[in-house]
Amino acid sequence: MHRSRVYAILIDTPEAEAADAAAFWSAALGARAERLPSEPQFTTLHDAIPGLVTAVQAVDDAPRVHLDIETDDVEAETARLIGLGATQVSQWQECRVLRVPGGHLVCVLPVESDKEVFEAQAKTWP
Repeated sequence: MHRSRVYAILIDTPEAEAADAAAFWSAALGARAERLPSEPQFTTLHDAIPGLVTAVQAVDDAPRVHLDIETDDVEAETARLIGLGATQVSQWQECRVLRVPGGHLVCVLPVESDKEVFEAQAKTWP
């Protein structure tokens, strides 16, 4: 048995356009933008979507939106989603990158949120 929940929505943007995209989304959503010094490819949009981390991510790829799913068992959640039709396309650190039916990307990562938030919001899977 394991638990998981949607943790974040990422607005993936080509690296050359990431600063402009962050400024746009910050203004459009009324959110304070903060670039993360420890992970400079991410610009967090504070309180843009209540209950979810929202960020612009500079990528070396096409623009898109993807979800991050946090879990207390990355292997089990990855297997569950593959069983539903996803395919694993890569791995970045502990994160598994999956392509789901319809072509969208989903990242499965270890729990990032506060323990209380995860405990209150995560779904339990057999």
